[in-house]
Formats: sequence, C-alpha cells, structure tokens
Amino acid sequence: MPAENPDPRVRTWSPVCRAVALLLGPYAEVVLHDPGTDRVLAIWNPMTPRAPGDPSLLGELDGIDPSAPDVYGPYEKLLPDGRRLSSVSAVLRDDAGKPAAVLCVNLDRGPLEQAAALLAGFAAPTAPRPEPLFERDWTERINDVVGGYVRDRGRPPERLTREDRLAVLAELDRAGVFAVRRAVPVVATALRISRSTAYSLLAELKQHPAGPTKEHHP
Repeated sequence: MPAENPDPRVRTWSPVCRAVALLLGPYAEVVLHDPGTDRVLAIWNPMTPRAPGDPSLLGELDGIDPSAPDVYGPYEKLLPDGRRLSSVSAVLRDDAGKPAAVLCVNLDRGPLEQAAALLAGFAAPTAPRPEPLFERDWTERINDVVGGYVRDRGRPPERLTREDRLAVLAELDRAGVFAVRRAVPVVATALRISRSTAYSLLAELKQHPAGPTKEHHP
C-alpha cells in the first residue's frame, strides 16, 4: 500500500485500487496515473522499480472524446524481464467529464500459463495404446470410431446428418463391430439415435455398400 498521499484522487480511489490489489495479489499491479502531468500518482503491488512521481508514459488524454469508452482491454504488455501481462485501463472522469485519473491493472500471466501447461500435461498419453489389450474390446472400437468422427466434424453425435451416420456405420462394419450380437444397441446409444433408426440405417447400408448416393450440384 502506498504511503499517505494528499492528492484527493488517491484518497478517493485508493479503496478500489487496494481492493483489486488484495484480490489479485501478488500477481497483479494496480497503478493510478495522473493524465494531466502524465505521472504515476500511486501504485500497489509494483512489478517494476517505478514509484509515485515517475513518468506514466500514457500520452495525451485531452483528445479522448467524452463519448469514447472509458475501459480499454484486456491488452498485452511485456515487462523488461520477458513476463507477459494482461492489462486493463479505465479512464476515471471528474464531474465535468474530463479525465481525472487513469486506473491500470496489470495481471502477470506467467503463473496462469504455467498452471495451464501443468494441467494440460497431467496424465496426458505419452505412448501408443497397447492394441493387443483392446483388439477384442468391441465397445472400445465403437468409442474410437464414433468419437473420432465427432472430433473431426466438430459437432456432437446428435447433430450428425444421416450421411454422417451412414459413414460411421460403414466404418464400424469394416471394423467388424456388427459381428458382435449386442453391438447395435451400443452403437445406437453412442450415436444418440434409437435402435430402430440404427437397424434402418444398417439395412440401407447393406443395400448400398458404397454409401448413399450423393446429389451433384452444378
């Protein structure tokens, strides 16, 4: 927390700045700038050696239109040590609508990116699946085929088209899944369709092994 500052803007906005700093600390720096002198008014959780009175380097704010948005960001900033920040700036106006102060919050993204990398790598597969353990697991084969098709198309099973479902059934048939007597109900569940629909599509597939005839458009 900065030392006692006689500037009325600091006294007014200090509780807000301190609250944000306490909530996001120690990973966020909160800075209150003077747009008139382009100097730092106060700073909480400083990430660099700058202090109150140092240049803000914000540039002129006199040209900001009164109707312009007063909150900017999140945008990216870099520290000299290479740390990446996500920053938000808010223009605080006086009763006349002129910028009285600029509040900036700089969040260090490093810890978040490290945590994301840790979670992404946690228990992630690093070796191919031992196929001999799964070659007779026909339910696993169903999951592989349906799940792979869904991922490739980018839509859930219930949104697959009739042609999509026929293509999946054809691939499952080539994998020998339907040689198992209980396979059709499991496939129907995986595709989010009824058993009768699954049997109907299979019958159509047997009539047209190469797949449904597609319409050609000029």
